[in-house]
Amino acid sequence: MDMSFVADDMLGRLAKWMRFLGYDVLYFRDIDDRELVRIARAEGRILLTRDRRLPEDFSVEYRLIDSENLDEQLMEVLSEFPLSGGASRRCMRCNMPLEPVEKQELKGLVPEYVYIHQNLFQICPGCNSIYWEGSHIRNIVKKIAMVNHGIAKLKKPG
Repeated sequence: MDMSFVADDMLGRLAKWMRFLGYDVLYFRDIDDRELVRIARAEGRILLTRDRRLPEDFSVEYRLIDSENLDEQLMEVLSEFPLSGGASRRCMRCNMPLEPVEKQELKGLVPEYVYIHQNLFQICPGCNSIYWEGSHIRNIVKKIAMVNHGIAKLKKPG
């Protein structure tokens, strides 16, 4: 079973990218530290934070994210918490696991160009966001490959 996380309000971009990869990550803007810790404890989530004070003030399982750079943040998380092969992508907006949807069901719901040129779609059962394998996905996959390459280089002896 993969771990689940809750990210503090300084890590919104990281939370979205982690969701794309299949991590279960809750994220709330402008949430009180006490409430963030309460959620982490109640749901057995690891708190991802850039706030060095927060883990000192509260007893909670956490991972301090050192970098401000998204690529480096991803390297920090992926190296410590690798995903299992069976993780499915999650909605970048609301964190629900995405479900496959038949192309025909989306006629008129996606741009016509996308409907004509794409065949594989996923939908979020929570917020009805629709996802497809467009150029943005290819760019994200390239970025993840670069991050994984960086992790492999860090782990290589010598």
